[in-house]
Amino acid sequence: MKEFLTKLRDDHTDFDSGKLSDGIQSADPMLLFQKWYEEAFERNCSEPHAVTLSTVDVELQPSSRIVYMKELVEEGIVFYTNYESQKARDINQNPKVSALFYWDCLERQVRLNGIAEKVPAVMSDDYFASRPRGSQLGAWASKQSDEVESRAMLEKAYKDIERQFEGKEVPRPEFWGGYLIRPSHLEFWQGRPSRLHDRICFIKNGDRWDVRRKNP
Repeated sequence: MKEFLTKLRDDHTDFDSGKLSDGIQSADPMLLFQKWYEEAFERNCSEPHAVTLSTVDVELQPSSRIVYMKELVEEGIVFYTNYESQKARDINQNPKVSALFYWDCLERQVRLNGIAEKVPAVMSDDYFASRPRGSQLGAWASKQSDEVESRAMLEKAYKDIERQFEGKEVPRPEFWGGYLIRPSHLEFWQGRPSRLHDRICFIKNGDRWDVRRKNP
């Protein structure tokens, strides 16, 4: 067996950065998530706003990809994308999604399951206006998730858009905007020694959150 594969098999790093006491069960899960995110940001965790978003297509085939959380609001988390992309087509067919954050520097994970819905157009407009001009042009140039003949064709599409908006502000395309994920289930995971990890789950039940501790 190659050395790196042996190291992969034999890696048994323990977790000892924190714990979740039972007292956390009285917390508001979205406020707790905000607190954890702030700690990850302040600790300079790598890409603390990166989240693995999982969707399911019409044939019940799951797909996962990394997106960036760009807004954190009382109702949930917001990411932005092309509304004609694969993830958007999946959401149009089945709005149930799962989102997973992993902050290695804190040995923590948060999993959110919920419903994705488009944010108001004005919210998408405000965020699009804040993006670098290159990213704005890229949103117009890319037919996200569709096949493209070559890298050269993609770059040509970008140059064409660049000329189209030369000397002008770049408006938000109607096919591009945000989704809000309204969580119905949040699981907070804290790594612990001997693989006896803490897992505290918040499950939406009407206007309240039911709380459960799970075995690791």
